[in-house]
Amino acid sequence: MLPRTMSLTEELVARCFRVVEDSGPDPDAAHLDDADYDAMARMLEVQLPADEPLWLFGYGSLIWKPEIEHVEERVALLRGWHRSFCMKMTRWRGTKESPGLMMALDRGGQCKGVAFRLGDGDRREQLDRLLRREVTLKPTSYHPRLINMTSDTGPLRALAFVINRQGTTYAGPLTEEDVVERLATSCGHWGSGADYLYNTVKNLELRGIHDAHLWRLQQLVAVRIAAS
Repeated sequence: MLPRTMSLTEELVARCFRVVEDSGPDPDAAHLDDADYDAMARMLEVQLPADEPLWLFGYGSLIWKPEIEHVEERVALLRGWHRSFCMKMTRWRGTKESPGLMMALDRGGQCKGVAFRLGDGDRREQLDRLLRREVTLKPTSYHPRLINMTSDTGPLRALAFVINRQGTTYAGPLTEEDVVERLATSCGHWGSGADYLYNTVKNLELRGIHDAHLWRLQQLVAVRIAAS
């Protein structure tokens, strides 16, 4: 089968780029401290026996920008959760004046992504590094959870970061039109929403993962950018 051709091209994505100065951490937000991270890591350690490998589930940017040392990756299916552009970004890929969106795992449906097996290093150090990368605010944007999933080579349990609907960054239910508009127009110092969508869809397809919803979004975002 020939690979699908994305409507959202590098040329269209490049139109969305603009130089944005990093506004830095929100001075009005409450941030997690060392004691918070220690408590989260200890909670996960209790649930994960020392002889069980530590897997991390990637469903978005972790797939194409893992920034973690891993020794194996598998395509994995997670049931009960789905990708959703439900996280408001006023930094990184958006600004306070023009908020962007990023994906999180929200309740319902299913999600096919990539599970990364971390090496047999210091478990506490690995967990601490992952937690500090993914969660920073109080209340947290994500809940870290160990969740069962399946792969072609058998079941596994992986650490996944699911949306906290009580968190300050939860965008709530958005219409498809709202999502398309934000992805086509938002940009932060890390890049644009269109770039985030493009790289996620591209790298899912390279692994044989076709997400029909994201595929439709990239088509609609391409039309929106081309019309601007």
